[in-house]
Amino acid sequence: MNGYGFVSAFATELDEYLAFKENMGFSGSSRIWYLKKFDAYCAEHGRAVFDRETVEGWVTEQLERSGQYRSWMSYVRDFGRWLQAHGNKDAYVLSGQWKASFVPAHPYLMVGHEIEAFFSAAAQLEVQSPWQWQAVAFFILMYSCGIRTGEARALLAEHVDLHDGYIDILWSKGSRSRRLPLTGEVIEILAACEGTSKQHFGPSRQTFFVSGTGSKVTAAAVGILFNRIWDQARLQRPTHGQQPRPYDFRHHFAYANIERWMTQGKDVTAMLPYLSRYMGHVTFESTFYYIHTSPDFMGAYVQITQKSESLLPEVGFE
Repeated sequence: MNGYGFVSAFATELDEYLAFKENMGFSGSSRIWYLKKFDAYCAEHGRAVFDRETVEGWVTEQLERSGQYRSWMSYVRDFGRWLQAHGNKDAYVLSGQWKASFVPAHPYLMVGHEIEAFFSAAAQLEVQSPWQWQAVAFFILMYSCGIRTGEARALLAEHVDLHDGYIDILWSKGSRSRRLPLTGEVIEILAACEGTSKQHFGPSRQTFFVSGTGSKVTAAAVGILFNRIWDQARLQRPTHGQQPRPYDFRHHFAYANIERWMTQGKDVTAMLPYLSRYMGHVTFESTFYYIHTSPDFMGAYVQITQKSESLLPEVGFE
């Protein structure tokens, strides 16, 4: 019986490869999760040679489920290189032609019913991991505070003050730090998450959100969880264009505030510096990005801007 439960003809090599990666400091659960799927595919189809037909056969099958998301290909590609370096000169290294072409970032614009359905599904999530009690808290922080996915993952337990109601984001992008206030509802959600985490991991855990081993959660794990909740909520996915992702909560935070200010007749130009500081932007141009990335979204503001004397400033975007 091997360490990770691999059952294919590559079980021994997969165990040795993962041990090598762990010794190098790479112990993320995403790599293990995808290689176990590759292992299951090889066992099911009787694949015993790490050749092009085996690797690309699995990749093709996996693409039918994951769509445009392709970062998992790096795991099987790296495994092929490791096999070559350890004596299997004929091991196939996945060609770079499988890499997704570069597509400029474009947000998926969430609407009210999608957000409501998402959090309803997150609250009923049934998984054998800390995400069972962490999922709502993790994504509610992104939704209500507009923080980055990496900021939520890196949030230390000591930087969440539930008594005074704020979180500290320290040394984030651009080495900038900021303190963000929390609403009463968010405090209650975080407090419930904190209580359950302490019961399972004790008070000494480092990050506020943890994996099943008590370590910092990975970016891949967050993406997998988000997709699982989205699908469990039976929310539709667009057949073309940007797919929904965790970072879109940050986009929603930005344009929801702008929409509210415009509806209330406030001077949006005067309010944008506050939004920029809150979101941790180094320059105002970064804040303007959230306004101009979607022509379709800006079209929804035509009637509002016609009634408002405060128009968004020109910032040089095409």
